Amino acid sequence: MRKNLYVDFHVIQTVPPSCVNRDDTGSPKTAMYGGVMRARVSSQSWKRAMRGMFRELFTSDHIGYRTKMISELVSDRICAENPDITMEDAKKMADVILVVAGVKAGSDKKSTLFFISAQQIEHIAALAVEYHNDNAPKKDKEKSFKPRLENVLKENPSVDILLFGRMAASNPTLNYDAAAQVAHSISTHAVSNEYDYFTAVDDCSPEDNAGAGHLGTVEFNSSTLYRYATVNVGELRENLEPDELRIAVKGFAEAFIRSMPTGKQNTFANRTLPDMVYVTFREDQPINMAGAFEKPISAGIHGYVEESEKALVNYASSVYADYASAPAKAWVVGVDLKDFAGKVNLSELLGKIENEIGQYLTEGK
Repeated sequence: MRKNLYVDFHVIQTVPPSCVNRDDTGSPKTAMYGGVMRARVSSQSWKRAMRGMFRELFTSDHIGYRTKMISELVSDRICAENPDITMEDAKKMADVILVVAGVKAGSDKKSTLFFISAQQIEHIAALAVEYHNDNAPKKDKEKSFKPRLENVLKENPSVDILLFGRMAASNPTLNYDAAAQVAHSISTHAVSNEYDYFTAVDDCSPEDNAGAGHLGTVEFNSSTLYRYATVNVGELRENLEPDELRIAVKGFAEAFIRSMPTGKQNTFANRTLPDMVYVTFREDQPINMAGAFEKPISAGIHGYVEESEKALVNYASSVYADYASAPAKAWVVGVDLKDFAGKVNLSELLGKIENEIGQYLTEGK
């Protein structure tokens, strides 16, 4: 029986002039690595893009909401299931039940972001009505309902809660450790941010007015990125049925490969797909291969992409020879690596991931 299984995703992706993820000053995020400045896209930014794509890949029962507006979600559900209850009363019931549950996501100003699944909202709404109709003393009701509410919030987690985790500062027993980790993406080479000076013309200005209606600048860069993520399949297995597990890992794979943060997308139309995707199934530990680019890549006659792909393969081969065994399974999209990994297209890759997860589940019986 294989106890551990980690699916590692290594992506080389070139991005044209863009500002997909900016800091508080509006500048593209950067990081020092290997003694030079690199373009950077934060893990939070890419996970946000992935969760947006999850809504295309998963049913509503498998996705959740990270929001301060849980009271509104619960009250909407109460009204949907109980047409005789007014929205005003439903909101009061929702606020009360969330206080009993220990979740600071009601209608007051102290609300905090909380990650909740659609099924958990449904169950909390039902308990809110039951609590409202219970004529027992308030102290007795709270004592009776609190453990039931905590059980509801522990059970029926959505796929994105399991993958990305949940922290509930107000009630740590509701926390979920993330089964997936996503690294900050960095450029494989040195980068210097640039500025685009632009003008906007007033369409209705007099013909003899040659001035611009607006002047401005926007900061941007272009880069070839190394992106990395890993999924702990064994941890996911603790909370998902076999069919759900296969769908979850396959959906994560597709979303990580195809998604892109949308910062300044209307300005730069920068959305691209990866140049190379290298996926491994490991039984020992996940391995981030960013070390391949600690020495910044120099552009060859074909640019940064080809040199980055070579550096990744050479570094992985070195790691396998010196520190860790070769992966149990490996596939590559976009380039032909011969004996290093089987070449497939994206559709074939997703199918192989799903089949390999099924094999893992079969061996675990």
